Amino acid sequence: MTHPTPTSTPPVGPGRPLSRSVGRRVAAWFARGLLIIAPAVITVYICWLVIRWVDGLLGIDIPGVGIVVALVAITAVGALASTFVTRAALGLLDDLLERLPFVRLLYTSSKDLLNAFVGDRRRFTKAVRVSLTEDGAVGALGFVTDESLERLGLPGYVAVYLPQSYNFAGQMLTVRADRVSPLLVDSGDVMAFVVSGGVTTTAGKSQS
Repeated sequence: MTHPTPTSTPPVGPGRPLSRSVGRRVAAWFARGLLIIAPAVITVYICWLVIRWVDGLLGIDIPGVGIVVALVAITAVGALASTFVTRAALGLLDDLLERLPFVRLLYTSSKDLLNAFVGDRRRFTKAVRVSLTEDGAVGALGFVTDESLERLGLPGYVAVYLPQSYNFAGQMLTVRADRVSPLLVDSGDVMAFVVSGGVTTTAGKSQS
C-alpha cells in the first residue's frame, strides 16, 4: 500500500522580490510627496503664525486684516519720511533714542540690522571666501561688512560676517584683507547657499 506523497508548501521566494519592489516604490512615492508638501506646509504655517501674531498685536480678530493694516501703516510712514518736515521730526526722534541709555543699544542694533538687509546702506552685498588655512585649502563663505578697521587699530583688516547654516545667527570675524577673495556671484544666492548648509543650488549669475 502506497502512502500519498505529502503536498509540499508552494515556494514563497518568487513573491518576495515583488513585495520588496512594491514596498520600495511606495516608500519612494512617500518621500517624493513629502518633499513636495512639507516645504509648502511649513511656509504656509509660518506665514499664518506671523499673520495671527500681527493680528493679536493690533487687537484685530479678522485673520489677515492686521497684516494688511501693518503693511499700509509702514508704507505710509515711508512715504511721509520723504517730506522735509517729517524727515526732520524723525531725525529728532532718532537722535533722542540714540541718546537714551539701554534704549540706545536696542534701537541702534535693530536699526543697523535692518539697514544691513534693506535700504541704501545694505551691507550683505559683497560675498567673499575667507581662507581659514595658510594654503587656502579650507575656507568659509561670508560677506564683507566693513572694508577698513583702521579706526579700531587694525590696519589692513576687514570685517567679515559669516552666517550659520540652518540658523539665523552668525559670527563676525576680523580678517586680513589678503585672506579674503571676492565671489563674483549674486550675494543673495550665496546667503541662501550658506544658510541651507550648501544644499540649495544657486543661480550662479555673475554680478555686474
